[in-house]
Amino acid sequence: MRALVTGAGGFVGRHLVARLQHEGWQVTGLTRRDVDLADPVAAAAAVRAADPDVAFSLAAGRAKGTPAERAATVAVNTSPWLVDALPDRCRTVVRLGSSTEYAAASRPLAEDAPLEPRGFFGATKAAGSLLLQAAAAERGIRAAVLRAFQVYGPGDHPTRLVPVVMAAARDGGTVDLPARLSRRDWVWVGDVVDACLRAAVDDGLPPGVVLNIGTGVQTSTEELVAVAERVTGRPIATVPGAHPGRGWDTADWVCDPALARRLLGWSPTVDLAEGLARTWAAG
Repeated sequence: MRALVTGAGGFVGRHLVARLQHEGWQVTGLTRRDVDLADPVAAAAAVRAADPDVAFSLAAGRAKGTPAERAATVAVNTSPWLVDALPDRCRTVVRLGSSTEYAAASRPLAEDAPLEPRGFFGATKAAGSLLLQAAAAERGIRAAVLRAFQVYGPGDHPTRLVPVVMAAARDGGTVDLPARLSRRDWVWVGDVVDACLRAAVDDGLPPGVVLNIGTGVQTSTEELVAVAERVTGRPIATVPGAHPGRGWDTADWVCDPALARRLLGWSPTVDLAEGLARTWAAG
């Protein structure tokens, strides 16, 4: 089986590529160094050259400081060239979406939750998910959109919360806490990769299906720091109210993973304490 992975140099992409290679797949990974995914001609040529049986769309842009950056982020996150460039033999395209595509809600978010994206990134991810579903349906390629909640694990970007907390435990630094309560559904990166693989090979999935990938448990920043202290055995200093937070932060952000359980046979296998312990052990 040949796999194409866009965003292969990113956090989840690196873990997915390693898992695919371990299981004997022939993998073509596209990173920013390989091709400019904001260039539709170059990106489409790279997809055709890969000639995959399965395509994994994991590339994601976040820059939005200038009009040019926003245009590039839209191009990468919607990837309108992807499906048209896939060969006829490609059986499936799996897109890693985002829980930020949804509106905030005080209850666990199921797949029928309204799309009301949180911020520019969420809007581009939602648009990309809809475009992928429509294009795949027209070409007769099975598509699956996996809306992941807060993914964490070894190798994440150093500015994100879990790496910041691990660094504070290791080096004696401090963790800035948000001024208002912020909870998230933290899901282990290996579990997200497992969901991607299951979606890729399960021919029984409905075409264009959307599945939420999370644990059904939400944890505040303060609670995460407390768990990290326990698993590392190190005190972690915090500064309450020092982090400005994000506009889409909310006291309730949690997944209803029932549909992924029913259709994929997928369930999270690593809870937060074990995941943080593994992240700590990985350095």
